[in-house]
Amino acid sequence: MAKSTVVYFYDEDVGNFHYGPGHPMKPHRLTLTHNLVFNYGLHKYMEVYKPYRATGHDMCRFHAQDYIQFLSRVTVDDIPRLTKNPSSFNVGEDCPVFSGLFDFCSIYTGASLEGAVRLNQRVCDIAINWAGGLHHAKKCEASGFCYVNDIVVGILELLKHHNRVLYVDIDIHHGDGVQEAFYLTDRVMTVSFHKYGNHFFPGTGDMYEVGVDSGKMYSINVPLKDGIDDQNYDSLFKPIITMVVDQYQPSAVVLQCGADSLGCDRLGCFNLSIKGHGECVRFMKSFNLPMLVLGGGGYTIRNVARCWAYETSLLLDQDVSTEIPYNDYLEYFGPDFSLHPDIASRIENQNSKQYLDQIRTTVFENIKNLNGAPSVQMQEVPPDYLCLENNEDQTDPDSRHTDDDSRLAENDFYDGEQDIDRDSPSLEV
Repeated sequence: MAKSTVVYFYDEDVGNFHYGPGHPMKPHRLTLTHNLVFNYGLHKYMEVYKPYRATGHDMCRFHAQDYIQFLSRVTVDDIPRLTKNPSSFNVGEDCPVFSGLFDFCSIYTGASLEGAVRLNQRVCDIAINWAGGLHHAKKCEASGFCYVNDIVVGILELLKHHNRVLYVDIDIHHGDGVQEAFYLTDRVMTVSFHKYGNHFFPGTGDMYEVGVDSGKMYSINVPLKDGIDDQNYDSLFKPIITMVVDQYQPSAVVLQCGADSLGCDRLGCFNLSIKGHGECVRFMKSFNLPMLVLGGGGYTIRNVARCWAYETSLLLDQDVSTEIPYNDYLEYFGPDFSLHPDIASRIENQNSKQYLDQIRTTVFENIKNLNGAPSVQMQEVPPDYLCLENNEDQTDPDSRHTDDDSRLAENDFYDGEQDIDRDSPSLEV
């Protein structure tokens, strides 16, 4: 079998944005991830691009125009006014205004959009955008650290060429923004594996949320309890996904790889290892469908970088050493300097066999209620949103890591005991 053609998007500016002191979302994790990818030599096996930057017009393909205009105009000087106006599109503590906010959204959304276009044009089999996957953003508001829903924008582009798109989400938080966007249609099936209960953000994702109208039974939710481990997760993931693919017959896949489902995550409560998380990615790749692979949550940044670098190797069918290679941020990965550290957080696994069997039975029954793969009436295909000939800005991977950390606050380098604001309230994603 021929190896997949993989494209990978990285903008050296993306890791320099800063949500603010003490905020758990640290874009700097993307710099660490790319540094590992580069120093493992994985760039040699894929096409590396500096992505297109999405415009407000691109974002308005899903989002409300007044909301996107607000994001494009708001500045840190507006913060005092925003705190007095609770209706400011949910921008505030969890989703703060920071310097370069719109540029940040433009980078990660543009990469997902360009990835979808390249998949549509069949110039690649897999497109990777670790900066994307911000699945909570709603049509008219920010939510859970997410401002623009690049996933929805990317799926809308894929739907120009694909009758049915499968969205799979392995973030610890429910993919509510994506589910909501496609809750009324059978052209996108959303499947989310997530923690549910005890007021865990965002509070949605019960297994009985199945869609309505034309979308009824095309939303699949797998609500899990604290402490799930690799074996239990795998026992649900593979049979459910296999059945979904068999019944729904998608022609493209979007996979959100939120790394907050790993053990020891700053905001998470699962016990997945990096290999266990990666096994989901490897399994999705095995279907040989065009696939857009995105990041998402993940707040212990040394493990986020490990996870996404490892999953890049899986997507490339390249074996990599368990020993972290020398890189610009080597000190992050001590004292073991291993790609697969022991991150079992020893949180008690509250997912009993009875509970897992109940989930499996209920989800299987929901999938069986599908009336086969839905068909789509033939129609003229709209033009691709980007002209790739004008965007062939393939960049030199050797110039990928940036020395410009001028916008980073000191505590943005840490995600553990050294984070001076680590005791701030637990926020969402």
